[in-house]
Amino acid sequence: MVEKYINRVDFKDQEDFKANFKINVPDNFNFAYDIVDEWARTRPDKKALCWVNDQGEHIEFTFQDMKEKSDTAASYFQSIGIKKGDMVMLILKRRYWYWPIILGLHKIGAIAIPSTHLLTEKDLIYRCNSADIKAIISVGEPLVTKHVDEALPECPTLKYRISIGPEVAGNWLDFRKGIADAQTFVKPEKPNCNEDIMLLYFTSGTTGQPKMVIHNYTYPLGHIVTSGYWQNLKEDSLHLTLADTGWAKAAWGKLYGQWIMGACIFVYDHEKFTPADLLQMIQDYRVTSFCAPPTVFRFLIREDLKKYNLSALKYCEIAGEPLNPSVFDAFYKATGLKLMEGFGQTETTITIANFPWMKPKPGSMGMPSPAYDMELITVDGRIAEDGEQGEIIFRTDRTMPVGLFMGYYRDSELTKSVYHNHVYHTGDIAWRDEDGYYWFVGRNDDVIKSSGYRIGPFEVESALMTHPAVIECAITGVPDEIRGQVVKASIVLAPAYKERAKPELIKEIQDHVKKVTAPYKYPRIIEFVEELPKTISGKIRRGQIREEKKK
Repeated sequence: MVEKYINRVDFKDQEDFKANFKINVPDNFNFAYDIVDEWARTRPDKKALCWVNDQGEHIEFTFQDMKEKSDTAASYFQSIGIKKGDMVMLILKRRYWYWPIILGLHKIGAIAIPSTHLLTEKDLIYRCNSADIKAIISVGEPLVTKHVDEALPECPTLKYRISIGPEVAGNWLDFRKGIADAQTFVKPEKPNCNEDIMLLYFTSGTTGQPKMVIHNYTYPLGHIVTSGYWQNLKEDSLHLTLADTGWAKAAWGKLYGQWIMGACIFVYDHEKFTPADLLQMIQDYRVTSFCAPPTVFRFLIREDLKKYNLSALKYCEIAGEPLNPSVFDAFYKATGLKLMEGFGQTETTITIANFPWMKPKPGSMGMPSPAYDMELITVDGRIAEDGEQGEIIFRTDRTMPVGLFMGYYRDSELTKSVYHNHVYHTGDIAWRDEDGYYWFVGRNDDVIKSSGYRIGPFEVESALMTHPAVIECAITGVPDEIRGQVVKASIVLAPAYKERAKPELIKEIQDHVKKVTAPYKYPRIIEFVEELPKTISGKIRRGQIREEKKK
């Protein structure tokens, strides 16, 4: 399938990849019809989805199943008045109905807004009114539906509340009954063109209200690099990305690129993350490829990995936050598998990654994707030299990357603030070594300026994570009259260290950091906390930590 959309499939090295990779974008591309339905036509029995939950249920779906179920969903949506361009929020956790529902929306040209079940009444009101959401399709769980019902009076555009089950009282529509009564689906004459909005994501930013990132119908093709060359998927792969469907990470790892490559998606639908249970699933179902954020791997390496038969697992990827080298080393020592880090944003597909022909350097994001025209720009506007910090930017004057966002919905000023003069500014700071590998420093807002030095939070956090007392940590800058800012560490302690004398432990941790990294980077202030504030997608809210200190 992928051969139809790129000019070459196999590449020998990064230079070959950079010189010869190209995505061929057809007119009026629609992932649901051109990928899923095409697999159903040519390989109807090919396995598409293996879904397992923590209650022991196990269901498998072929591409033919996905075509039929998405056709039925599309027909039902049409019957209640959902049409092209309508905004539809999906709060479906990891339930298997997510896949035919989002495909059904693609088939009629409606705009899908995947969202987390953790949204409060206030969150829902903001989202519904910002995007004029017409329908919410949700799990029928009281903790979710209660917030939707509470938000309803202040959401004038919200016309339909639809439950996939269990049944919900109070004018909620029953999705299962709706699809049971649905008529045969008739494809619209022209469901979309490439420039139409297909997806909208409310980003879980570390500061301020979430932004509305919009992607068009070519976006799935951008994930050919994500799945084919970062996750290294083949037609016989069974891939697990650990992410709720409300996160953009699900688009990266649980849908588009995986099915373009012909891989089967493995879904573990669980309510509570338990490392041992996850490892058992990877063993029992013989998962071949696994992707998760660093936090997950930090928990996995604390398990006895030798207890599990992970022989089917051939490839592991990591994204969401930078990878601490100590985690890389511990996982490699236990499994023989190298964690292949990748970097991107909700606004993009994969932009920097460790690709199969590369030897990963622990802690490095890897090298740029050839799908993006990337540069590293210093604060004074120069192209950064090796070893020099700069902002990651993408040029669009020479080529428009497939997968780059369309902008921020209904906010042209915000869009112009980051995307102007044919340049998209990511706001992320990195540096490049002499071998061409890129290393993450931090967000522009998070970089600490102390006594003339620019200190990236990640490099200090990486040093801290090599101390056995540290489970999690966050580095922020604190105003200082003499130095401008000083480094502060907020640390979640390992249980065995919680009773240690605090001044003694603080000194020990500070000395440890001075030995592991440049001494000027050590945290002059250390506080121990029970937990770190995080976004709904698991990213540390450094902005909130800074604000709390001011209060």
